[in-house]
Amino acid sequence: MAAAIVALIWANSPWKAGYEALWSTVASIDIGGHGLSLDLRGWVNDGLMTLFFFVVGLEIKRELTSGHLADRRAAMLPALAAVGGMVAPALVYLAIAGRDSPRGWGIPMATDIALAIGVASLLGDRVPSGLRTFLLALAIVDDIGAILVIAIFYSDGTDFAWLAIAFVAVAAVLVAKRCRVPFVGVYALLGVIGWFALHEAGVHPTLMGVAMGLIAPSVPFLRSELVDAEELADVSSVEAVNTTVTTARHSVSVVEWLEFRLHGWVSYAVVPVFALANAGVPVGADALGDALTSPLGVGIIAGLVVGKLVGIVGVTMLAVRLGWGRLPDGATNRSLVGVALLAGIGFTVALFVAELAVGPRSPGGEAVGSSPLATAKLAVLLASVLAAGLGVAVLWGARRSAPTPESELSSVTRPRSPW
Repeated sequence: MAAAIVALIWANSPWKAGYEALWSTVASIDIGGHGLSLDLRGWVNDGLMTLFFFVVGLEIKRELTSGHLADRRAAMLPALAAVGGMVAPALVYLAIAGRDSPRGWGIPMATDIALAIGVASLLGDRVPSGLRTFLLALAIVDDIGAILVIAIFYSDGTDFAWLAIAFVAVAAVLVAKRCRVPFVGVYALLGVIGWFALHEAGVHPTLMGVAMGLIAPSVPFLRSELVDAEELADVSSVEAVNTTVTTARHSVSVVEWLEFRLHGWVSYAVVPVFALANAGVPVGADALGDALTSPLGVGIIAGLVVGKLVGIVGVTMLAVRLGWGRLPDGATNRSLVGVALLAGIGFTVALFVAELAVGPRSPGGEAVGSSPLATAKLAVLLASVLAAGLGVAVLWGARRSAPTPESELSSVTRPRSPW
């Protein structure tokens, strides 16, 4: 949030030319005659964001194997709500802007999991812990949907020869995993090869990050009940310390270990840099007028604020009435509406999809700072602030739930330490 504010101030200050000049600076890599040349914004969106989507893939894998989505019956209600929260915004957008900017329908579909859960956590016991878990599971399914939308609808001009190389790289990762190859560098190299192949194939390369996250082993190499606690406590020599480190490392899954090690870097480095590179749009009277009156801007705002609310609440109540699930303990209709509004915070992934849908490298896209990309980004920012404000207003007056242990809150809002 701070990085987005800095970007907005910078892009509307007397030094605004420096902002665009910085992110338009071209950097190239050439290895053996094969080169890749992107501007800094492209390196952030295609390169650094691969790490973001890698962690998203890890989170999805953890939730599907041992988290909130592991119990298929418990996961059904938030999964259905997530589908409603993706389809309804897209339909609302198309009804408003389908004739003028049809490619933008994917922009209002995405929920920013970090900001939505963060705002819910700030509200404390006004949001029941079960409903916060519901929002987390919903956002995870929403991420899956966003990944599929990017892969299917925003990858243009596919080169199938390069795509085949990417598939070979993924197959090699699976073989290495099957053979229990312990060297992380092998997987990193194969991931980079797959990333480059996807880029050259015309498929968005960040999808390689998702694939690598989903492939990561979710079962520890060493079952924790077989670990000797006394042996772990022995740090009397260098050999004993090495044994302790190796045993502890193998007693947690690769998914947990990687998520724990990378979560901070993604949250406090990758996402802020992405916000700094992409949130800097003009906020003058003309720009605000375009965002609030043009079909593109109104479609995005209505999709994120109204579409998310109608889709999530409507599908959830229908599913409960049909007996396909039940509301979490302590949840009320009012708190459900508040959480649905918070799901309309679409900052990170919505900005990302905007780049693909109406950005300079999309069909017919224009440069940053001109319509339609600047309009789309400003609309996303306005919609996210509006959704957060309305969600807080609705939930602030909600009945307080029973106190939730701090440990439970921590497990909902951030990955627990595997140690």
